[in-house]
Amino acid sequence: MRTTVTLDPDVATKLKQLAHKSRRSFKAVLNESLRRGLAAQARSATASPFVVEPHSGGFRPGVDPAKLNQLVDQLETEDFARESHR
Repeated sequence: MRTTVTLDPDVATKLKQLAHKSRRSFKAVLNESLRRGLAAQARSATASPFVVEPHSGGFRPGVDPAKLNQLVDQLETEDFARESHR
């Protein structure tokens, strides 16, 4: 089929570069690029949607949230002391 298409300058440049690099005609590179783009679009349309499954949050058994705050304070104090001695 013969048709007229107006390509954006950046697209035309990339197609010309690819044709030159691969030693194929502009027409062959354009057709291959269109086929790949259409195939990728068809694949993404039929792909199953990504689903996030929620899980219960919270702490593991035996972890005391109050002690976590104490641990954070202790680590910050140790970091401060280490930085002060440099």
